Amino acid sequence: MGNHCLYCESTIKETITWKGLFRSDPQYLCGECQKGLQPIEGQRCLHCSRSLEKLSDELKIDEVCRDCFRWEENPNWQGILLQNTSLFEYNDFLKEYLARYKYRGDHTLAKTFGTPLAKHLKPLQFDHIIPIPLSEERHYERGFNQSVCLLEEAGITASHLLARSHSEKQSKKSRQERLQQKQVFTLTDKNLAGQSILLFDDIYTTGTTLRLSAKLLKAAGAERVTSLTLARG
Repeated sequence: MGNHCLYCESTIKETITWKGLFRSDPQYLCGECQKGLQPIEGQRCLHCSRSLEKLSDELKIDEVCRDCFRWEENPNWQGILLQNTSLFEYNDFLKEYLARYKYRGDHTLAKTFGTPLAKHLKPLQFDHIIPIPLSEERHYERGFNQSVCLLEEAGITASHLLARSHSEKQSKKSRQERLQQKQVFTLTDKNLAGQSILLFDDIYTTGTTLRLSAKLLKAAGAERVTSLTLARG
């Protein structure tokens, strides 16, 4: 009896290869659903991982998208978040996949990303990896923090150095509202002198949430703050 796809529940047909006889990564999606996960390839924005090849010329400046150019032009935000890396395109498939994962409580869907996250994180060096927290109210509502579960699937122990006050769901806010958001985070450890911090979240949209977090971390003495997200929205 074969395994079943976590997403569509069809039977996963196993292809046996010489490599597969010795060791193979677990398969959680069928071939068709796996095609829906599209790694970001080609030239990316140096700051946020956005695909530059899919952007029109007026939305990019050299090797940076216009959004990141504006962030870095602003003295309040310049250098706060050194770089974001995203693994997958936020296409229709992944949008629906993550919605089902986050909002409908299907947290077993996190298993799909354990191996790619673990492989990406293995060569990286950092003092702390911090998942973006949910407010207590949002955590109670969902029953789990989607970013923490993703890291657990990758075998990574997270540092919970940030707390979040309650606010309206990010998905309900317009782009302009997100960009103008006030500080919603607090630090549980205010002595991060000289440390390298990696923030982790499921989606990079405007970059506001990650930068608000990074600003606190930098103020606490962190030398370097970068971020990793599953998807670039």
